[in-house]
Amino acid sequence: MIKVDVTINSIKEKIKELLGKDVIVKLNLGRNKYVTFPATLNGIYPSLFTVSPADKNFLGKTAYSYSEILCGRVKINKAQL
Repeated sequence: MIKVDVTINSIKEKIKELLGKDVIVKLNLGRNKYVTFPATLNGIYPSLFTVSPADKNFLGKTAYSYSEILCGRVKINKAQL
């Protein structure tokens, strides 16, 4: 049996550290399609978190659940300056 260190609670803690900071969001849309955009993490809620894209014309989804990170659909990294 493989023991996994990543849990929803550990993801929530990592997201809390990024609150108010610039991040890079990478979305897996399936069939080898990815969307990557710069954003600011601006809201943390019990079951989801929100980001504000740097591009005001961005029409994609801006609220994601913690389980989407756990499943690999969303990746959030701190933006490098």
